[in-house]
Amino acid sequence: MRGASLGIALKLGATLSFSLMYVVIRLAGAVPLGEVVFFRAFFALVPLFATAVFTVGPKAVVRTRRLGVHFLRSILGVGSMFLNFAALKLIPLAALTGLSFVMPIFATVLAALILREQVGPWRGLAVVVGFGGVLLMTGPLGVGGLAGGGASLGTVLAILAALLSAFVVIFIRQMSTTERSETIVFYFMSFTAIAGALTMIWWRAPLTASATLWLVLCGLLGGIGQICMTYSYRFAEPSLLAPFDYVAMIWASLLGLAFFGEIPERRVIFGSAVVIASGLFIFWRERRLHKAIIEPLPT
Repeated sequence: MRGASLGIALKLGATLSFSLMYVVIRLAGAVPLGEVVFFRAFFALVPLFATAVFTVGPKAVVRTRRLGVHFLRSILGVGSMFLNFAALKLIPLAALTGLSFVMPIFATVLAALILREQVGPWRGLAVVVGFGGVLLMTGPLGVGGLAGGGASLGTVLAILAALLSAFVVIFIRQMSTTERSETIVFYFMSFTAIAGALTMIWWRAPLTASATLWLVLCGLLGGIGQICMTYSYRFAEPSLLAPFDYVAMIWASLLGLAFFGEIPERRVIFGSAVVIASGLFIFWRERRLHKAIIEPLPT
């Protein structure tokens, strides 16, 4: 039981770290996306290797025989990160977090199409209800409606980010049989840092000292969040930890209000509740059917 409690604490720490990461990205101000992605990925390697020194060892982190698969997984992950950070500039933090919860629902559909997993009527119904929750969150024209064109674009970007993350889940399901979690994180962060650096050749802005500090903190928080998430699954079963992923909605609402004066719209709250209920049902069904649990993948 003590191990399970530690797993839950680590999962809660992960959700808080990722939520704080979004806050500091906003606080950094108007920074080109490529620079944000570079700092997010490069400085996430610091806590990864700091932890590896006391656990698996730095050599184990970089050891792989599937570099090509890591590269393909990273392409999808980089796309998801760019889309997610672009959406962060356009919609409230709580709305972005709520829309990210659709990822396990997308992953269920993709697992059926790509991995040929059987999706029974109950899980199929949960998928339909989950998408209904997304429509409830966004409204027929997106969060904020057509009157807020930026908000509508932000909604689309957030949903596309969740879709790409769902494709990443399919890759990780296949990679996790031979690759360490730390290794998957290392190559993803490395390829992502390179991608962010390449964009800075064309789109780069001079950074103030405060913006630089915020972006470094963004990377450190992202790295800490990923370490907490990785190790939480070593102390507790994914099915036990699944409900705690959705605590991110509480963090997002509180932090959005405290730092930016954002009050979540009712439809965002109700829609998120529907999506969360659908996601939890999918987790429960997968546990009963002894399938690999679909884990959320924060950016």
